[in-house]
Amino acid sequence: MEQNKKKIVESVPNYSLSDGEKIEKIVNEIRNTPNTRIVDIEYDSDYNRAVITFVGTPEAVLKANIDAANKAIELIDMNSHKGQHPRIGAVDVVPFVPAQNISMNECIELSLKFAEAMANVRVPIYLYEESARKMERKNIDNIRRGEYEELKDLIRTDLDRKPDFGPSEFHPTAGAIITGARNPLISFNINLGSKDVKIAKKIAKAIHLRSGGLVNIKAMGTVLANRDCVQVGISNINYKKTPLYRQVELVRIEAARYGVPIVGTELIGVLPLQAVLNSLEYYLQLESPEKLQEKHLLEHFFDF
Repeated sequence: MEQNKKKIVESVPNYSLSDGEKIEKIVNEIRNTPNTRIVDIEYDSDYNRAVITFVGTPEAVLKANIDAANKAIELIDMNSHKGQHPRIGAVDVVPFVPAQNISMNECIELSLKFAEAMANVRVPIYLYEESARKMERKNIDNIRRGEYEELKDLIRTDLDRKPDFGPSEFHPTAGAIITGARNPLISFNINLGSKDVKIAKKIAKAIHLRSGGLVNIKAMGTVLANRDCVQVGISNINYKKTPLYRQVELVRIEAARYGVPIVGTELIGVLPLQAVLNSLEYYLQLESPEKLQEKHLLEHFFDF
């Protein structure tokens, strides 16, 4: 019972690298912080990006993120970084997500404390999502516009691109960082039976919220050289309003225009159980969908 009252925060820091040895050094900063638990580690050479998912108490998650960010700043030089995923720094984004018995406002406070700590080591910080101080910065795409290469100059010359914390110039090797509090986000990518990245990009545009697609979906088309196919990389920012099955089926419809099949999907990090149940309800077509609630799962009765 006491454990259920504990405040738990999820964090999913993204680092601009795919070197396994360096990633392990960064992850160790989190792993060695008491009251945290690593949930998932993903990295990919095509994106040249590492995504670490972990949970913990608020104070522990804050400390782990500060220590891991400092280690990443030590190890990553953005001056030579190349990758398919949009980014503005070595520690590209550090979100704080309410997971259990903690409010969004408390997570906003954690993001502000993280921002202050990073500003103290001369890294400019941008606030996004629920922590944003400017409406246009709620959407991370607006902050990343132009990416590392263009923002490196604009941060010094364009008042609209000034950071929320820290200096108005990039850290010499680490660039800048985005941080904020947000709701759960699901990174669920769809692989296509094609090598033509133009098709993947057309499909991504068709389903992206900004171009008339699904309202909670952000998408990009990329080449997966290591897997000899292309991918529609998708971020679902509200799985309750836009369930996973809807993004899969819309990609399937759009891909059919080009005679291209879906050959697989890829989950980056973790997802809430309810997101899975929502899609199961659609695909199984149960006459009594209420049976797919968590309370009807066999495992729900094991804790007695």
